[in-house]
Amino acid sequence: MRVNITVAGVYGLMSLITFVAYYLDKRAARLGRPRTPEVTLHVLEIFGGWPGALVAQRLIRHKNAKLSYQFVFWVIVMVHVAGWAMVWKQT
Repeated sequence: MRVNITVAGVYGLMSLITFVAYYLDKRAARLGRPRTPEVTLHVLEIFGGWPGALVAQRLIRHKNAKLSYQFVFWVIVMVHVAGWAMVWKQT
């Protein structure tokens, strides 16, 4: 039970951080300011922030139309899902 709470906490915290990063990048784009590198956003997604990224893509409509970005994003999601499927299969 404790492991599940910890995992949920990590995903929740990373999702919040990633959502904020998306928001700040969208804001920077609108204001013509320096942007967050895409690799930074992807690293946040890799470390568990992909649910927050997905919400940000839908709510603030950021990074949802760039196909090259979406390809990498969905690969990250699939790796997470496959990893958890393997973990759950072992239990």
